[in-house]
Amino acid sequence: MFPYLYLASQSPRRQELLKQMGVEFKLLLADAHEDVESLEIAEPGEPALTYVKRVTLAKLAASVTRLESRNLSWAPILCADTTVSIELKDGQPTILGKPNNDEDAMRILQRLSGQTHQVHTAIALQKSIDQKPELFISSSNVSFEQLDPHQIHAYIATGEHIGKAGAYGIQGLAACFIKHIEGSFSGIMGLPVFETAQIIKNVVKYKLN
Repeated sequence: MFPYLYLASQSPRRQELLKQMGVEFKLLLADAHEDVESLEIAEPGEPALTYVKRVTLAKLAASVTRLESRNLSWAPILCADTTVSIELKDGQPTILGKPNNDEDAMRILQRLSGQTHQVHTAIALQKSIDQKPELFISSSNVSFEQLDPHQIHAYIATGEHIGKAGAYGIQGLAACFIKHIEGSFSGIMGLPVFETAQIIKNVVKYKLN
């Protein structure tokens, strides 16, 4: 049994959730020269589920390379990625990623206003260097109330939208916008706790506290 895992994510929310689960972990973050942002660029017409799976596995592969290049002792590596999608009027879903700026956040939140959208979080865990990663995707539905421009402007002014898929964080002030969720609250936050615990216990045989 390994004494700890590597978490290849700088998300404070994922770190908090792992601590909540009683998992010992070390961060395995990208160096300044790594172009991590390019891994998150969606391909034209790419379905959300395909996208989140591809990005998570790409992040995991980059993390394995990072660990080897730093000559670190091997331990299982956990990666995750979250994306938001919503169906357009023609019935085709579109990915709503992290906002580029405040204007982009305004556009995204206007699109989510009064609608139900989907949040997909993929988690991937690689136990050993020569083993195929285990992958799971948690999908949830989130229904927003109708937002007026003042609400959106006030929310953007808090800065909470920065760096978040769909331009909001369910664990923060944006919780006031949400009428209903169907699925995993922690998955919407960025790490589905139940599914992550199952993968860790079954694949790594890690004993959770």
